[in-house]
Amino acid sequence: MTGRAALKPAAFLDRDGVLNVDRDYVHRIDQVEWIAGAAEAIKLLNDGGYLVIVVTNQSGVARGYYDEAAIGILHAHMQTWLAARGAHIDAFYYCPHHPQGTVERFAIRCTCRKPGIGMLEQAAADWPIDRARSFMIGDKDIDIAAATAFGIRGARFDAATDSLPVLVGRMLAPS
Repeated sequence: MTGRAALKPAAFLDRDGVLNVDRDYVHRIDQVEWIAGAAEAIKLLNDGGYLVIVVTNQSGVARGYYDEAAIGILHAHMQTWLAARGAHIDAFYYCPHHPQGTVERFAIRCTCRKPGIGMLEQAAADWPIDRARSFMIGDKDIDIAAATAFGIRGARFDAATDSLPVLVGRMLAPS
């Protein structure tokens, strides 16, 4: 990749609370309840030329509630469900760490756990991301803090009062 033309804007999305209902430690397919309009919102991003990148804290791994394989299975299911609706996620990044975890190798402080920016930095290393045109949508203050620390716009989403496709439309509109 050379030059600015190769760069693409990215939409970083939190998972639980933005794409699916946050039911504490969602890790099985039968636990997924999609947020209304999630597929439509992702398709808007796909059609708009954005990389769609999920960045999600998954401390359930550190806590011993589930393993990393469960996350992979769940994310593959999400991709299949989205593909049936004409949408896709370009990449999933997750942080399995938590300082109070019970699984020793994951019970650490790290830079990837939001509000840290390790997942966003890894995505920027893996993908040709144009930060100036990128943004993040999350449902918690830590998501907005990560966006700010990474130098991109952040938008707070509340499934009880907001429409995800409408919020995405606002983020895609020229400023």
